[in-house]
Amino acid sequence: MLADSHAHLEMNDFDRDRDEVIRRAAEAGVDLIITVGTTLDDCKKAIAIAGTFKNVYAAIGIHPHEVKDIDEVTYETIKSLSKSDKVVAFGEIGLDFFRNLSPRDVQVRRFEEQLDLAGEIGLPIIIHDRDAHQETLKMLGRWKGRHRGVIHCFSGDYRMAEKCLDMGFFISVTGAITFGKSEKLQEVVKKVPVSRLLLETDAPYLTPHPYRGKRNEPAYVIHTAKKVAEIKGVSVEELTSLTYQNTKDVFGIK
Repeated sequence: MLADSHAHLEMNDFDRDRDEVIRRAAEAGVDLIITVGTTLDDCKKAIAIAGTFKNVYAAIGIHPHEVKDIDEVTYETIKSLSKSDKVVAFGEIGLDFFRNLSPRDVQVRRFEEQLDLAGEIGLPIIIHDRDAHQETLKMLGRWKGRHRGVIHCFSGDYRMAEKCLDMGFFISVTGAITFGKSEKLQEVVKKVPVSRLLLETDAPYLTPHPYRGKRNEPAYVIHTAKKVAEIKGVSVEELTSLTYQNTKDVFGIK
């Protein structure tokens, strides 16, 4: 069995063929998908999709690009949405200092608020970190022991990975591991125990080789699995079995 621990099936990129995408994933052995909302509307859409497909679960939260639009009703709505049986995580939340689509000071303030809210709701967290490694580590350090979760689309070095592991987080690997210039990520994957790794597509983004340039989808997570298994020196079957169980464990899926 395969798990795609982070996709965006609720995005408009999948509106024309979402059912076929999920069917192809099942045919490829992907038995578990977490679809991750980034805005309130997309969170509602993610929950609706998860309610339609048995093997799809939802994560809800406001992406750092979108936190500039948080208002007085946003968090109360998230609390209400979190009561769905198909919601298994809070996220993706965090910092993105690469594109800065929300001002940095707003990102930091809203990240802190959402960490507090995740603790109140009691859900594991999915962390987005792009070009904000030190700031992310500093903020997560304040909540050490209060949160479990995953560093999605990990892009730091092994020193950062060690600190994240020490705080109890899992490290999630995308199709970027199959790219030609992924030496730093490959070193991280080589050193992080399989027991703390997850696989993801981040579909429709970060399509792995040999489909790079096309829209990504959950069925393609097998190519990430093959590359990670090669780096770890284990069989694909062992790697997919372990990361599947890791995904269930971190998100509390029975």
